Amino acid sequence: MTRVVVDPVTRIEGHLRIEAEVDGGAVNNAWSSSTMFRGIEIILKGHDPRDAWAFTQRICGVCTTVHAITSIRAVENAIGAEPPPNARLLRNLIMASQMVQDHVVHFYHLHALDWVDIVSALSADPEATANLAQSISDWPLSSKTYFTGVQQRVAAFVERGQLGPFGNAYWGHSAYRLPPEANLMAVAHYLEALDWQREFIKIHAVLGGKNPHLQSFLVGGMATPVDPDKQASINMTSIATMRKLIRQAKAFVEKVYLPDLLAVASFYKEWAGYGAGVGNYLVYGEYPEANGADAPLYLPSGVIRNQDLSTVEALDETKITEYVTHSWFEYGDGDGEGLHPSRGETNPNYTGPDPPYERLNTDGKYSWLKSPRYDGKSMEVGPLARMLVAYASGVPRVQELVNFALGQLGVGPAALFSTLGRVAARGIETLVLAEKLEGWLDELADNMGSGDLRIHDNSKWDPASWPRDCTGAGFHEAPRGALGHWVHIVDGEIANYQCVVPSTWNAGPRDAMGQPGPYEAAIIGNPVADPEQPLEILRTVHSFDPCMACGVHVLDPQGNEVVKVRVQ
Repeated sequence: MTRVVVDPVTRIEGHLRIEAEVDGGAVNNAWSSSTMFRGIEIILKGHDPRDAWAFTQRICGVCTTVHAITSIRAVENAIGAEPPPNARLLRNLIMASQMVQDHVVHFYHLHALDWVDIVSALSADPEATANLAQSISDWPLSSKTYFTGVQQRVAAFVERGQLGPFGNAYWGHSAYRLPPEANLMAVAHYLEALDWQREFIKIHAVLGGKNPHLQSFLVGGMATPVDPDKQASINMTSIATMRKLIRQAKAFVEKVYLPDLLAVASFYKEWAGYGAGVGNYLVYGEYPEANGADAPLYLPSGVIRNQDLSTVEALDETKITEYVTHSWFEYGDGDGEGLHPSRGETNPNYTGPDPPYERLNTDGKYSWLKSPRYDGKSMEVGPLARMLVAYASGVPRVQELVNFALGQLGVGPAALFSTLGRVAARGIETLVLAEKLEGWLDELADNMGSGDLRIHDNSKWDPASWPRDCTGAGFHEAPRGALGHWVHIVDGEIANYQCVVPSTWNAGPRDAMGQPGPYEAAIIGNPVADPEQPLEILRTVHSFDPCMACGVHVLDPQGNEVVKVRVQ
């Protein structure tokens, strides 16, 4: 039996350690450890709840906006504020454009290199690459001349030794399956996606002043003025600019991202049999289609248990608990019971080992992440969970695209519960939202045209109008999954604040019952051809799109360094 350690896992946000036992060419046990502490909840105590979104948004610089909107919703829920329709539409546009951009970046820049051998692209025939690209899409940048130029650029990097993000990987690994031409096509689109995402996310600059960390959120609505007759507001010129960006995004997703995804997946169909994980899925739901607490959501909420697509259970947030049995935290009444986040505690309790260390104490505490559970069960969150719940709930466009993808790959619905299923679900969700964006933009334009320019509910802005003691919860479907914030407000100040983030759900350690988290469960059974180059482990871990910065932070409360990461 071989102990494999991957630390740090790269091409993610933050710092993650994976340990696995490999026996007979497959993983038979695994542990996930987030190695840095987050203290945002502690920092927020005593602050004005109306300012919390600005603090929480800085939890992460990759999934920008997600903590802002969740924090805003939590405070609004506590004090009874109701944003007007234009604020709802502005938020939908911001959140969905974040999702589209984030998913494309993940596929090309964080996950593709687990499947694409960059070095192999140097031996590709550019003409054959052009023929391949033209056979799967009518994207205009698919000529022999274009791919020759890309190949020359990559060759020049190699000759100068300036490989940048391509400099340290398992090139030539036996698990790579793509022919050189498919690798060259993927490399070309990797570079195109860098330019594309920079342009598309200008929507955030229009609506929020900047990206990352937009400046236009407010408890009760938005600070983005809308007025067709004012230059300093969202006007019809702004609408036209965003419409152009949305249509360009939709074209890129349709003609580049999804064709690439299906082309790559066709060479790795066996990965529809690996990485299933816990088989339970949780979704808060997202994108309200009307105002009010009971408004329908474009992507519905729900819970699926044991891979059973015949039943979508209504979600009950009171069933959420967090355990710290194997986490570097402690609860005042003991670590054997889980706490609902509304009563959550953030009490750091680092018990070692002192870094750097050869192996985790997996019998004791081994991660800075807690272990969220729903009704006592480990749950996977993220694009796969959302698309499964939407599919099983009968959302027409999701059903159509899922069935199309399964048909193209020649696999059945069971293939969704896998590493490959996560990759496919993310691409499907990207197209679903890219198609939906323009409809919300039209609604906003129609409201402006009819004279409805409201963006904020001022009736609850004064703390004197709030209950003296109130609690609230806010939920959002971030790119990586279900995100929840819980706030307790007393006399206009934050008394307690808790965040349960997607990567806590997915990357958390075992709980008091010994149940593994989704990462840990999904890695078990993965093949590993070479324990010195555990590419296959990375494939499954990256399919979740880890964002450990949301779960942990670098410094302890005194500002002391907790861990040092060295690159050798």
